[in-house]
Amino acid sequence: MESAAAVVLDGSGAPDLRPGPGDEPSTTVLLSQARGGDAAARDELVRRLLPRLRRWAHGRLPQSARDLSDTDDLVQVSLLRALNHVSEFEPQREGAFLAYLRRIVLNAVRDELRRAVRRPGRAMLDESLPQPGPSLVEQAIGREVLGAYEAARAVLREERREAVIMRIEFGYTYPEIAEGLGKPSANAARMAVSRALLRVAEVMSER
Repeated sequence: MESAAAVVLDGSGAPDLRPGPGDEPSTTVLLSQARGGDAAARDELVRRLLPRLRRWAHGRLPQSARDLSDTDDLVQVSLLRALNHVSEFEPQREGAFLAYLRRIVLNAVRDELRRAVRRPGRAMLDESLPQPGPSLVEQAIGREVLGAYEAARAVLREERREAVIMRIEFGYTYPEIAEGLGKPSANAARMAVSRALLRVAEVMSER
């Protein structure tokens, strides 16, 4: 019985496994193709990643900023800029690229908030100004707990940090995490996430 990939014979008679009509290349493969200048791969990365990044940004933005009409545009521009410079980035895993995008979008959002305060007709940015309202995540778990979580996540080694970001912040399924981290199975991804979260809990309890 043939697998999902079509079996094609090359000139030497050796089988050449190529994706069948129902298969899609992994994000890691698309990143490699985009780094080589493949515009179609770049477009597919935008299609896959933009919805997740938008949901993440809306969850992380403070209440006072979530009404900015250009929030979605800001996220899209950040993603496109990152992909324009993808040749300078050599991700070993999809999780590494997602963590990279997360940092870029967060910095862009912060910059936009600062610019919004400085625009004509608004108060100048000042340390005495009230802090922005809590984000959706902060409302759910509390600002202090969120700060402790982020500090604990920062001490994780790279792969564990990526596992936490993919599962907790972006809602990836375990099969998706397995693909993104290069794990052999969804169960292996589940174990990686569990170990990472256990370490996060340990660090948070020490603070």
